[in-house]
Order: sequence, then C-alpha cells, then structure tokens
Amino acid sequence: MRAQFKSLLLILFCCALSACATRPVNPPVDNIPAEKVYSFERKGDHTKQKSTLVALAFSGGGTRAAAFSYGVLETLRKTEFVNAQGQRSRLIDHVDVITGVSGGSFTALAYGLYGDKLFDEYESRFLKRNVQGELIARGFNPLNWGSLSSTGWGRSEMAADLYDEILFDGATFADLDRKDGPVIAVSSTDLATGYRILFTPSNFDALCSDLGSFRLSRAAAASSAVPVVLSPLTINSYGGRCGKHMPSWFAPFVGITNPPRPAARALERIRELQGFMNDGDPYLHLVDGGISDNLGLRGGLDVFNTLEALREAGYKTPLDHVKKIIVVVVNSVSAPKTNWNKSEDPPGTLSILVKAAGVPIDRYSNEQIEGLRDIEARWQQMRDVRDLPTIKGISKKNSNAALEAVRRVPDAKIYTINVSFAGVPDPEERAYLNELPTSFVLPDEAVDRLRAAAATALLNSPDFTRLVTDANAKIVEPPVAPEIPTSVQQ
Repeated sequence: MRAQFKSLLLILFCCALSACATRPVNPPVDNIPAEKVYSFERKGDHTKQKSTLVALAFSGGGTRAAAFSYGVLETLRKTEFVNAQGQRSRLIDHVDVITGVSGGSFTALAYGLYGDKLFDEYESRFLKRNVQGELIARGFNPLNWGSLSSTGWGRSEMAADLYDEILFDGATFADLDRKDGPVIAVSSTDLATGYRILFTPSNFDALCSDLGSFRLSRAAAASSAVPVVLSPLTINSYGGRCGKHMPSWFAPFVGITNPPRPAARALERIRELQGFMNDGDPYLHLVDGGISDNLGLRGGLDVFNTLEALREAGYKTPLDHVKKIIVVVVNSVSAPKTNWNKSEDPPGTLSILVKAAGVPIDRYSNEQIEGLRDIEARWQQMRDVRDLPTIKGISKKNSNAALEAVRRVPDAKIYTINVSFAGVPDPEERAYLNELPTSFVLPDEAVDRLRAAAATALLNSPDFTRLVTDANAKIVEPPVAPEIPTSVQQ
C-alpha cells in the first residue's frame, strides 16, 4: 500500500512538472475611429475643475516607492481647501491623472480601482506584506516549474497571478474605466526598442489591441519587471491592422524637416507610436518602466512641448481651456552611500552592474524635473513679455513672428511640486530613507516612516505653499504624520 502511495505521489509530481500554462493573449481590435478623442482629464462629472489640471507622477522603487506615493495620497486626502464661496473640498478629489512606474504603478492602479477603500486595506494587502518572499517561494515550488517552462509564460506572469490574489482581485482596465476617479497611466518598456509602452487607450489603439480586457495585475507586473530578476512580460501587437492613424493635431509636425523647437522634442514619441502602427512585429516583450521613464514624466513633457508648439503655430489644442496645471512629482529615488572611493580596489562585478543600471536612471530623473521647471519658467517669462504695455500697444499687423509666438504662449500656469527625500528636514531621517533598498519587502517601521516622510516633504515644499497662496485657499485640516514606533525613535 505504501509503495502504491509513493507511486501515486511520483505520478502527481511528474504531472505537475509537465503541466503547461497558457500566456494570456490581449485580443485585437478591428477598427479604431480616425478621430477618437483621448481625454487628459478626470473621468466622471468634474465640471467645476475644468480650468485646472492636476497630475500626480509616482516613480519607481519597489515597496519604497509604493509606500512613499501612498503617503502623498494620504496627505492629499486629509488636506482640505476652502474656496472663496466657503466650499470645502479634499485635494485628492481634484486629481485628474496619475502616472505610475514600477513600484509606483501598484499605488496608482490600486487607488484608481478602489478609491477611498484603498486606505482601509492597502497596508495589510500589499505594503506590509513580504511580496518578494512570496514570489521567491512560488518560483521554488515544483508545482510551478511546468508553467515556468511554458512558451511566453515566465516569472512575471507568475508575479501577475500573485498580485491578482493579494491586491487586484482579477480586475481589468474595463473595471478601472467604470470608476469616476482619475485617469491612471502606468508604463513599461519594450525590451527590443527601449520605447515606452503605456497601458492607456491611445497606446493600445496604436497596437490595435483591446486594453479593456487586460488585467491590472499584468500591467503592474510588466511595469515592475526588473530585467534578469523577473522575466519580460509578453503581449501581442496588431499594429497597422485597424485603420488607426495619428491624431490630426500631430499633422503639423510629421514630415517637417525643421519643426518648432518644443515640438521637435516630442517628435521622438510620435515616431515611436508610428513604429508600433507600421512595423508589423507580432510581439512586444515588456520590462520595468523605469528603464525608459522612472518618474512617469516623459509623457507630460511631450504634451506640454507639443501644446506650446501648436499654440505658436496658431492651432487649437485639447488643453486650451486649462489655466492652471499642477504636477506633483513623487520621487522616491534613493541615494545609498558607498565606500568605494576609500579603497584602491574597485567594487565587484555585481555591485558595478547594480550601480550601472541605477545611476543613469537617477540622473535622468532629475533632468526630467528640471525640464518641467524650464517649461514652467519659459511660459511665465513669455507671458510677462506679452503683458507689457509696450507689447500690448503693437497691432498684429505690425508685429513679427517672434512677437506672435509670445502672444500665443499657453495661458496655463504650471506648478511643479517635487516630493522627495530631500524635502525631509531631519538629516538622520533622510539618511535612513536613502538607505532603504529597492525591493518588494520592507519592515513595517520603514513603511510608516516613508508615509510620514511623504507628508512632511509635501507640506514643506515651497511650490506647494505657493500653490495654496495663489489659490487664495487655506489648509483646513493638515494631516497628522503616522506615529513612528517607539523602538525606531529610540
């Protein structure tokens, strides 16, 4: 009897090893309307805020990024404004768009799906959970080895299944679209080309594919698929089969040898989208979104540069009605110290590989923030020139091209609010935060300190203070930072 039982176990074990998994296939779309409109604004009834566009950008960085961005959401939720009519509103209810990369994509997608319910569950379901340990355990489980050896089904698909179980409950982008909250745009990177792949209707329409049936967990897995550690996540591309064309407002810049400078910076993205629509490659292998855009800001920079160029050329744009653009960049990039320069011997190969991957991303992240500030300053300077009495007195008949460009500068005032560890005044706390690793497991104490740091950095931001002052508003209920456990304080 015992021998038969052992034989049965052996048979079951062999069946498990030979079991195959089928990769989910994103279905094609046969036809995309030529002039389909893509909105930058919050879904649902949001008429009272039509003149203001509020965007949050959640950077990559594993659980460190997920917790830090969650702390910003907590702060916006607990902060209220009072307008001139005495009406109160929470800052979080004015958010139109949230972009998310890698670790930040989990917070972005989960908030888009659950709204206020997130604040009751997110810590226990994700932030204070050993997600990394659970992934490793599944990888070593023989029952998963057959699936892991299947064509197109790798460690990232296994991760996506785990994320479904612990956080997303099988929800798709169609479920997300039915919510009245902000637009959620998370990104990954095509391994072959380095192009950004955004899980948004405009990008999936370029692929002639249906985004609605795509699971949120797979988008989060693709956005956080660190090369080598996790496998690429494969999706199908049907570009060129659905009659999709570039929006008409791109037309002025396509095929021009010397387009206006701001638009020239956005042309690369236009070429990327055209490539997806025309090259005919059937598959894309997606890895961590931080490789192509660790802050989730490149899309915004492209939009603002294109908006400026279109206005200069005399075209109307989808954002002409916007008078105020608020961009909160939640930058959880860390800067752990090394003692490499104190030794004559260089660091080892593994340390070099890790540093070589991270340094360019961190440097480019800072460049993006400065690029946004440059746009903010340029628009303000042009408006200051436009509003000079001497300029106002010059008729259009007697003006030149440069003066007309100044007159057509976008009216939207940009507020760039950078929330980072540098905004935490306590040097010891900054040092602690900068040493936190990029992983999907952190001590509970670290999660609480990240949440507290996010509140402190946002409320201490001079740009945030300027926004409050310019809006003739006041903070009614400043959020209270989470208590740091006694063991940590000591």
